[in-house]
Amino acid sequence: MILRFLRPGFSAAVFGMRVLFTVAVSPVVLAQEAHHPAETAQTAEESAFLAENDAAMTKMMNDMAAKPSGDIDRDFVAMMTPHHQGAIDMAVIELRYGKNERLRRIAQEIIVEQRQEIDAMKLALGEQVTDTTPAPTQQPGAKPAPAATSHDHMNMHHDMMKQETK
Repeated sequence: MILRFLRPGFSAAVFGMRVLFTVAVSPVVLAQEAHHPAETAQTAEESAFLAENDAAMTKMMNDMAAKPSGDIDRDFVAMMTPHHQGAIDMAVIELRYGKNERLRRIAQEIIVEQRQEIDAMKLALGEQVTDTTPAPTQQPGAKPAPAATSHDHMNMHHDMMKQETK
């Protein structure tokens, strides 16, 4: 009501400020709501998925806040490595809970590709790449299957040929 007695340009400016404030605050509010999705989960499995995903995102964001070293390339790798590791962690969570076979295959590809990116960045800095962690789809403590050798493939091929001639 008081705005009527003020200059017409002033009420338009106040209205514009209110619109800008609403536009600026909405994404912040939505981000805060999206950051706590476990509270709105429908099932126990979905709650577990959302909690693990939230933990992975929080870890990634915290780890990306690397202290500058004075070396731009090292700082880039120090920030990108947790970013890629976060993608790996989220893909593992998809493999643990997801049902869609296409998405599960994509998650497997993400794991391989992001690990390769991490290794490539480390190699570019001259760092040693020594990945001793088990594949994320294996149970912790499980021994990986022995790698097949070319000799094994030849035996497999020979055995298959025998079966076909029977």
